[in-house]
Amino acid sequence: MSDHQAATVADLMSRDVHSVTPDEYLLVLNDLFRKHRIHHLLVVEDDALVGVISDRDVLRAISPFLGTMAEQHRDARTLEMRAREIMSRQPISVAPDTTIQTAASLLLSHDISCLPVVDDDGAIHGILTSRDVLRQTTGDAA
Repeated sequence: MSDHQAATVADLMSRDVHSVTPDEYLLVLNDLFRKHRIHHLLVVEDDALVGVISDRDVLRAISPFLGTMAEQHRDARTLEMRAREIMSRQPISVAPDTTIQTAASLLLSHDISCLPVVDDDGAIHGILTSRDVLRQTTGDAA
């Protein structure tokens, strides 16, 4: 696409979206991030988007003492926390026909790294990350 102003979220978003329920354990979330090499999970309840979790959210919640000589029972219990305890609630989302310029402005102004892409009925179509936008503006396909 030669004019990046005309590009829409649908042109750049990833359609391969990974989601979890609010009751999912952090242990499972951590495994999903590692297995799929992703950075964001959408939290869905009753087919509605209720939150977003980043890999950084999970890293901040899990005890840094896990797997070390200093590990205590309370450290292992951090893996028993649920998605609802760390998710960002009421995530900012965009429609598939939103311009990339508008999406980029939202990412910057709200200091976030992803935007779930939903339609008027709340159905999830994909996810747009700041990396997707940067990749498009630099012409980097990697």
